[in-house]
Amino acid sequence: MADSKKYISSEELKSHNKAGDLWISIQGKVYDVSDWAKDHPGGDIPLRALAGQDVTDAFVAYHPGTTWHMLDKFFNGYYLKDFEVTEVSKDYRRLVNEFSKMGIFDKKGHVVIHSLIWISILMTLSLYGVIYSDSLFVHLGSGALLGVAWILSAYLGHDSGHYVIMSNKGFNKFAQILTGNCLTGISMAWWKWTHNAHHISCNSLDYDPDLQHIPVFAVSSELFHNLRSWFYGRELTFDRIARFFISYQHWTFYPVMVVARINLYLQTFLLLFNPKRNVPHRVVNILGILVFWTWFPLLISCLPSWQERVLFVLASFTVTSFQHIQFCLNHFAANVYVGKPEGNDWFEKQTSGTINIDCASCMDWLFGGLQFQLEHHLFPRLPRCQLRKVAPIIRDLCKKHKLPYRSVSFWEANVWTVRTLKDAALQARDLTNPAAKNLLWEAVNTHGVVSSKLVGMFAVIRFAIMRKFPKNDPISGPQRLIPWLSKICLGPYFIPVALGKDRKQHRLKVGYGPMVMHQPVQFGRPQSD
Repeated sequence: MADSKKYISSEELKSHNKAGDLWISIQGKVYDVSDWAKDHPGGDIPLRALAGQDVTDAFVAYHPGTTWHMLDKFFNGYYLKDFEVTEVSKDYRRLVNEFSKMGIFDKKGHVVIHSLIWISILMTLSLYGVIYSDSLFVHLGSGALLGVAWILSAYLGHDSGHYVIMSNKGFNKFAQILTGNCLTGISMAWWKWTHNAHHISCNSLDYDPDLQHIPVFAVSSELFHNLRSWFYGRELTFDRIARFFISYQHWTFYPVMVVARINLYLQTFLLLFNPKRNVPHRVVNILGILVFWTWFPLLISCLPSWQERVLFVLASFTVTSFQHIQFCLNHFAANVYVGKPEGNDWFEKQTSGTINIDCASCMDWLFGGLQFQLEHHLFPRLPRCQLRKVAPIIRDLCKKHKLPYRSVSFWEANVWTVRTLKDAALQARDLTNPAAKNLLWEAVNTHGVVSSKLVGMFAVIRFAIMRKFPKNDPISGPQRLIPWLSKICLGPYFIPVALGKDRKQHRLKVGYGPMVMHQPVQFGRPQSD
């Protein structure tokens, strides 16, 4: 009997990858999810990013077996004619199936209750130190304790966004709003929006929002070509301002991480109060943010002076910068590529775009499970207490298929990241000025019209200092500023800084399918163990 099934080819499937026409293939069956995209719990971003191809690996990574029956209502009657499964995918799906039979996706340990207890203790101590102590050092310590509480809260919010950490979905939603919006001031709606896109498009320069930090940071020279962000729907413009900031990004990385939290607050407001965005549970998210912006300013107002308030906030931000730095360490120095994520190389893309951080098991609480970044990306539903247990299995699988498994110390991960940023910074300088110039002066004097004003200002300042503090005045401190002012203000005229010399490039282009990968090779690290 002739086969009555209807078939389409992979090329035909690729044509169904636009809004309103989204088809995907899972296990060779084709599904029309065009109307489902707006109601998809994970948002429409993953469906739009992967539409037009087979997405079996991504589907099994994010969905438990209980959701498979829901696919039937989206089946459009077609089968993929040239459906094939790679050996890597076969092994990956086998692992998912084995882990499911073992029940480790449901074994969450006592992480939640322990985290909530510690968050409560830390916030209580912080509150007590602010209200009942007059010591500056106690206030700074209270700010640091609040920062640790924010770190633990963020990890719980992250966990609750990937799997149900509570007894049911209702309590899980409450945990998300509490740990995210109410305690940290960062909307879970914003986090889900960006984080799901990051997981699906791991380290794609034009699809992954976690690598789109122009004009402040750039991890690859590919970002100097004004790539269009598919996520934000706009061009990532590499202009004079971006060139200037990126040229010094290896110096500004850690200071920016200290204040990076401000950007997260800003991004939260931009999303929640944007009427053009479809934000799930918008009202609940806004109410949660209002809770944060009620208790946090009140807490700060209890401090005796503006100086101590600023130092308190700075202390809390400095502590939480550890978490922001960690997020960057996991990806900035890994391979990047330009283009749409491919569903048929899910495992390969995750191994290529992640870096693990070695740490003792007693420090797992501080890293929140994200030190096993590869394991987390391959099995995002896996509770963090299980990641260390499955790590040897993933390492062996990577070795079997000759794929990278990078796991380095926290210090070494920092070195890799800073060198990656420095590499891009040097390339930005070379692109900007083949001749030797001072980038700082060029940024200020871009159009050649402010130099005379700056010189005039310096002359006035110098005259005022000399008039106020003559040379024979015993208070000679301000006079010492004059040589430094001369160097700062007039240095570019007399002491050109050569920043445009040819330098050895530290990144190697490596062919990877139809795209181009950029792999940091200057560190001498093996790509697999």
